[in-house]
Amino acid sequence: MFRCIFIANRGEVAARVARTCKRLGIRVVAGVTEPDRALGWLQPEAGLVDEVALLGGRQGYLDADAILNAARAHHCAALHPGWGFLSENARFATRCEAERISFIGPSPASIRAMGDKSVAKETMKRLGMPLIPGSDGPVESVSEALEAADRIGYPVLLKARSGGGGRGMRRVAGPGELSEAFSQASAEALSAFGDGAVYLERLIERGRHVEFQVLGDAFGNVVCLGERECSVQRRHQKLVEESPSPGLDPARRQSVMSQVTAACVRAGYRGAGTVEMLMDEHGALYFMEMNTRLQVEHPVTELCTGVDLVEWQLRIAAGEPLPVEWLRDGVPVSGHAIECRINAEDPADAFRPAPGRVRRLVFPVAPGLRVDTHLVTGDTISPHYDSLIAKLIVHAPDRRGAIAAMDAALGALEIEGVPTTAALHRQILADPRFVAGAYDTSLLDGSPGP
Repeated sequence: MFRCIFIANRGEVAARVARTCKRLGIRVVAGVTEPDRALGWLQPEAGLVDEVALLGGRQGYLDADAILNAARAHHCAALHPGWGFLSENARFATRCEAERISFIGPSPASIRAMGDKSVAKETMKRLGMPLIPGSDGPVESVSEALEAADRIGYPVLLKARSGGGGRGMRRVAGPGELSEAFSQASAEALSAFGDGAVYLERLIERGRHVEFQVLGDAFGNVVCLGERECSVQRRHQKLVEESPSPGLDPARRQSVMSQVTAACVRAGYRGAGTVEMLMDEHGALYFMEMNTRLQVEHPVTELCTGVDLVEWQLRIAAGEPLPVEWLRDGVPVSGHAIECRINAEDPADAFRPAPGRVRRLVFPVAPGLRVDTHLVTGDTISPHYDSLIAKLIVHAPDRRGAIAAMDAALGALEIEGVPTTAALHRQILADPRFVAGAYDTSLLDGSPGP
C-alpha cells in the first residue's frame, strides 16, 4: 500500500478520500487553491490532512504542472484525482505515469477509450452492449446533423463528445430547431471541455437513468457491485440517487450485471468505473457512457455492500487483486440506500447558486445515516466552485424504511447563512411517483407521472 498520496481535487470528494487514507494509515497531502485554504477540513485540528500544497489561484485544480510539481516535492507515491477536473484526463494520467506517480484510476488507454463518448459507444457495441440509436460518431456540421436526425427520427438529443453533467446537451424536437441547438451545444461543449464536438442520439423520453458500479483489478478480474437509480435530475444534474433501482427486478438485474461485467473484462478495465445506462418505457436498457472515475453517488453502493470503493481504488492501484470470494460468489448486497445532495442554491430563484458564509451547520445523527461533507460552521462556500454543502445518505432494510429515514434526517438538518435545497428533497421524497418507485427523469419537469 502507498505511504503517501496527493489529493488533486477539492471539497467533499477530497475530504472523502482523505478519510479513507487516514483510516488506512496513509499520509495525505492535499493540493488546494487560495480560495479553499481556510476551509475547516484542511486545518490541523480536523486530523484529515498531513500537509497542504498551495496550487495558486482558483484554476489551480486544472494546473497539471503545479499539481505534479507539488506531488514530487512532497514525495507522494500516488495521486487521487477525485471527480471532475483532471480525473478523466488521459494526458494527465500519462504524465503521472511518466513521473512514476501512480494515478489512482484506470489506465490512460481506458480513459481515452471511454472519455470520447462516440468511441466508447463503438467500443461497447463491439463488446456486446446495446446502444441507443444515434449518429456514427460526431456530426461535423448542421447539414450532417440534419441527415443523421432524419435517419434516427425526432426527437433527438445533441450531446457533447467529451465531459458530462448536462453541458453541451440540447433536446431537438424537429428540424427547425436543429441549427440553433447545434450551435449552442457545440459552443457550450467547447467552453466547458475544450472540445466542441457533438453527436446525436434518439431521445428516449420518460427514460430512467440506471448505472452499474464495477471494480477491475490488474489481473483481468472485474466485479459488479449492483446498480444505482439516478433518475431524479434537474437539467441533467442528479439530485437524488438510490440503490437498488426500483425499476429492475432481480432476474433483470442479474442479467445486466453479468453483461456489464463481461464487457468490462473484455475491455481489460482496471479500477473503479460506472457504466451508465438509460431504460426506455418498455424496460429495455441502453448503454450511454462509462465514467472512468469515482461517482458522486458512490456512497449508496458502499452502504448496500459494505465495500469502501476508495479503499479498493487504492488497493487496485497498488497492485492488489480483487478478493477471491467476490469473484466466486459476487459481492453481497443488502438493504436499500438513498442519497440526497444538499446544495447552496435558491430553488425560489431558478436554483441560483448561493455562495456565502455558513453561519450554522448541524447534521443529524441516527442509525444508518452517513454524512459526507467538507464544511463546518463558519466555512465559506466559494462562488468559484460547485455549491455542494453535503450529501446525506441513509441505509435501511427496505426502500420504505430508507425513505422514512431520509425524510427524518432532512427534517433534523440545520443550515443557516445560505439557502439550500433541503426542502425540495423532502418534497421529492413525498411525491407519490417517487414513493411508488414509478418515476423517471421527467419527475421535476412538471409533467404528470406515469
